[in-house]
Amino acid sequence: MTIRKVTIAGTNSGCGKTTVTMGILATLYVMGLDVQPFMVGHDYITTMIHSFITGNDSRNLDSWMLDIDTVVHLFEKNAVNADISVIEGANGLYDGVGENTIVGSTAHVSKIVKAPVILVVNAEGLSLSIVPMINGYTDYDKNLEIIGVILNKVESEAHYESLKVAIENGSGLKVFGYLPKMEDLPCSHLGLVPQEEIIDLKKKIRLLVEQVIQTIDVDLIIKMSNRPKVSYLNATKFLFKSKPENTTKIAVARDKAFNYYYKDNINLLEIMGAEISYFSPLVDELLPKDVDGLYFGGGCLDFYLKELQENKTLLKDINRKISEGLPTYAEGDSLMYLCEYVEHQENENYIMAGVLNGYCDIPEEANKSGYVDIEVIKDNVLSNKGCRIRGHELHRSSIHMLSKDILHCFMIQKKCNEMESITWKGGFSVHNMLASYQQIHFWSNTNFAAKFIDNCIKHKTKEIQVI
Repeated sequence: MTIRKVTIAGTNSGCGKTTVTMGILATLYVMGLDVQPFMVGHDYITTMIHSFITGNDSRNLDSWMLDIDTVVHLFEKNAVNADISVIEGANGLYDGVGENTIVGSTAHVSKIVKAPVILVVNAEGLSLSIVPMINGYTDYDKNLEIIGVILNKVESEAHYESLKVAIENGSGLKVFGYLPKMEDLPCSHLGLVPQEEIIDLKKKIRLLVEQVIQTIDVDLIIKMSNRPKVSYLNATKFLFKSKPENTTKIAVARDKAFNYYYKDNINLLEIMGAEISYFSPLVDELLPKDVDGLYFGGGCLDFYLKELQENKTLLKDINRKISEGLPTYAEGDSLMYLCEYVEHQENENYIMAGVLNGYCDIPEEANKSGYVDIEVIKDNVLSNKGCRIRGHELHRSSIHMLSKDILHCFMIQKKCNEMESITWKGGFSVHNMLASYQQIHFWSNTNFAAKFIDNCIKHKTKEIQVI
């Protein structure tokens, strides 16, 4: 069996890779194809733009957080029924997680899923020098299949024709086309874009599609994207137990404030027997009925603190349910929602759910960010002491705990370079809730999702005790 798949990679950040990817995704969609988008790495903001364009949930492919078999599994189970899958790369083609490694890079993921690569090159101000530049990328790893180039910020039709001849003669790669200098699409959090800007975004995408149809050979990309499925090294690891007899219902916070999720995390909960019920902390007055667990993802909550505070009925409902032992997992900046209050930069305090005995502020300086290794040092609702998992940390807020009774669950390690790393404690356990700034990938250790499901079922059958 074959799958149509292609990676849109960049020479470096800022070369126009995202604009090219969005244009190709939108054009394929307009052509009537069922397009499955993917994003290399941890980025869950760009994936929202992918989903907005194609109508399909974009998935993250992260070869640092996940092992090779898992990357293959998540790719193929989501790609198999699509007409074509498009993978957007991250950073430069060979830029991995850490120094002197391609692990986690666009090249690494593309090799794992055996997707041919199209390289986006910023052609502004370049002529013949573009050829040795491109050859450097193709020569660096002969096992990576780079099938062609798309040029960005081309100055004129004549400029494009001269570059096309030079590249095809000098590198043997196909030049699929180009984009002229254009206004970049906004790649910010869609939840922060007002409705009038959403309308403007749709207009910009239509204009981008018109340009792509004129200057990029999308039909040839489709033709050259057909590749065989990848064989698993160990397929049995994905044969999970059948759904539990006592199925469980988990409420997931999802709206403009809460939407930083790895979609495959939620799918894994479903595979393991959970019914997912979405709710909005911004507008819903109560949690969904008969829920056995809660899941809060991250997001840009600091833009919606006033609205969240005003929904007092839901805040009280959440406080009561969690205090009574409802199994809960919260990650990223959702910790703001669960603390007592948020101290904003305008010196105004916003009252939140009050489950965590502490407060959050939003410092001007950046918080810790990047990939992390996590060791569990205290049993909690998701994991047992000694378990390990990988994740990513990116948040705007800082939390200040006011009680010594809330214990840390995680020992977290982040590499600074090949020789040095920093460690700190994180993750808070209270009642039957785990709250952590680290956003973990359940597929890095599926036992975390399994224990969460198990505790939700125990809560449903009244077998769980409040911690």
